Amino acid sequence: MKSSLPFSRRAMLAGMAGAAGVSVLTQSGAAAQSGGARPEVIVIGAGVFGAWTAWHLLKSGKRVLLVDAWGPAHARASSGGESRMTRTAYGRDDVYSRFAWESLEDWRWLSERAALPVFHPIGVLFFFPRIEPYVTQSIEVHRQLRIPLETLDRPALQKRFPQFEWQGVEVALYEPDRGALMARRAVQTLVKEFVAAGGEYKQVAIQPPRAESTLTGIVTSTGETLRASQYVFACGPWLPKLFPELLGGRIVPTRQEVFFFATGPGDVSFSPSHLPGWADFNEGDIYYGFPDLESRGFKIAHDQHGDEMDPDVGDRTPSAEGLRDVRAFMQRRIPALASRPLSEARVCQYENSSNGDLLIDRHPSWENAWLVGAGSGHGFKHGPAVGRYAAAIVTGSAGVKVEPRFSLRTKSVRQQREVH
Repeated sequence: MKSSLPFSRRAMLAGMAGAAGVSVLTQSGAAAQSGGARPEVIVIGAGVFGAWTAWHLLKSGKRVLLVDAWGPAHARASSGGESRMTRTAYGRDDVYSRFAWESLEDWRWLSERAALPVFHPIGVLFFFPRIEPYVTQSIEVHRQLRIPLETLDRPALQKRFPQFEWQGVEVALYEPDRGALMARRAVQTLVKEFVAAGGEYKQVAIQPPRAESTLTGIVTSTGETLRASQYVFACGPWLPKLFPELLGGRIVPTRQEVFFFATGPGDVSFSPSHLPGWADFNEGDIYYGFPDLESRGFKIAHDQHGDEMDPDVGDRTPSAEGLRDVRAFMQRRIPALASRPLSEARVCQYENSSNGDLLIDRHPSWENAWLVGAGSGHGFKHGPAVGRYAAAIVTGSAGVKVEPRFSLRTKSVRQQREVH
């Protein structure tokens, strides 16, 4: 791990790589490198999917413009906030095991480029009340893909992780070299790398595209028209706002609450050196969290779809009900923290497809436009593989295998989550 001391003010500001810093770099760097030439591809949305898609398009030789209304991984984006889990246990859904595994090396690379770590390889522990199909299927997929995985029974869990109460848990899957991704830092670092490599970034809002036979440009909120040969819309929870007739009801943003609790003074038992990222499958009613990463507190969230939420104006005040819910869970599973002070909380959103599958497909009316989104609460970890796949289908790369589950036609308006 890189040393973070001593800091200079200039190094600290460069390391933070916020949206404003990216914009300044763009105006002075990438535009000059491209000689002002029109981009070949415009990617709308600088979240994890849009940023990685723009990166892979750039690496394939395309001139790429990446735009966002508020900045990379801004506070209301699904890619904003602190930590995300990277895991490969997905039951029978081997496509997501593969995408997560294939993405891991990219995350390690990006972490090496960052002033502060993007990836913390603290491990991930996924535990279950009994040996069920999700467990056996996950083990088989890992065997087939040759992904390291350990199986732990209750005595082993009690010995290795005494911070938890293991009553009612029969088995756990431990992924030793996976862990935590620092979301906002990751996306902002990637956009900085994209600009340094010759890509162009602009902070600009766009209007919903008009219904035309061919997409010839996108109009900004100031009336400017941005033109390219191809367009990728990776707008997270704003996709159904841009395309209400097409995606309204097919992508549903929901309100999600995340809580951080202060550990005891001098208590290192809940630090990353003593505890991995974790998820309690809990009969499919999942709770998950992280140890005290970067001294922000012990993180816990209930992975249950909340109320529908407007990403622009939705209430982002954490609820007393949500706090009571996670405290009740901790009383049962992590009693040492159940009464500890709340250090912070935030409200984010998922943008859910009907079944939890990602959306990566061509727009049905435009040959030159693609839709990339529906992270459904588990998409962040797959960002590099999503970007690689999206770039391949946009450029028509030979040999790319189209994944039917990512198609628009598989997305209905009836919400029935199947991917966990």
